[in-house]
Amino acid sequence: MDMRTELSEFLRSRRARLRPEDVGLPRYGGRRRVPGLRREEIAQLAGVSTAYYIRLEQGHGENVSTTVLDAIAGALQLDQVERDHLNRLARPVSRRSRGAQRPQRVRPALQQLLDAMTEIPAYVLGLRMDVLAWNSLACALVGDFPSMPPEQRNMARQVFLTQAARDLYTDWEAKASDVVAGLRMDAGRIPDDPKLTSLIGELSVKSEDFRRLWATHDIRDKGHGVKELHHPVVGRLTVRYEMFRPPDDPDQVLLTYHAEPGTPSADTLRLLASWAGAGRPGAVEGSPATADGP
Repeated sequence: MDMRTELSEFLRSRRARLRPEDVGLPRYGGRRRVPGLRREEIAQLAGVSTAYYIRLEQGHGENVSTTVLDAIAGALQLDQVERDHLNRLARPVSRRSRGAQRPQRVRPALQQLLDAMTEIPAYVLGLRMDVLAWNSLACALVGDFPSMPPEQRNMARQVFLTQAARDLYTDWEAKASDVVAGLRMDAGRIPDDPKLTSLIGELSVKSEDFRRLWATHDIRDKGHGVKELHHPVVGRLTVRYEMFRPPDDPDQVLLTYHAEPGTPSADTLRLLASWAGAGRPGAVEGSPATADGP
């Protein structure tokens, strides 16, 4: 990926979302020609020259100091995740020499943990939103991963290229936005990864929704939350998700779903677990992503 372009577009997108009153600047009469703040206004707030900021927004992040990046991040009102992303874009580090292209593997003990979680849907995501491991209840709830070709076991492909995912997530737009934000984080962490570049190119060609969301440059790292699902077999249920990163491999994340005890959703999840346990993993007829492939 062209990191100069990524840096330029990220800064412009963050500047466009701010209004003068958001940062304590007066709003003068007349229509502004561009959305958000002007470049000279960001430069003023950050305490740098307008020429210096313009050069940075053009993608020239070479030799920019941490102090200056922090000042610009403050002027743009970036949160910590966005600040980290800005630093990675301004000073990208190649990961090829550090083994970023090695095959992604899940430790056997982690797979054993997944298999032991018989009443908790759980799966492991790696770089590029690749689905690396799962248990039977995750297959029944989220997608029949064993039936998919390995190259299609990818959450971004499932969300944007299958009707099953659009039917499963009640607020599909929110799910899709989270997926794009995750890919944006990877784009900053592994900018020279050809598989990620290929995935983004494929999704951009095949999905208008992906192109629209990718252009927002939004980035966030949500560790927990709530999802409303509409399962084709058991119907509606509300689940909470939690995300955990193994300390020895920050490129992987364990994602689990659970329902509030004593709720109808908890009963529904137990019913789905009994069906999933009755056959081979992921073999519940009608489970998401079985009827239509990417």
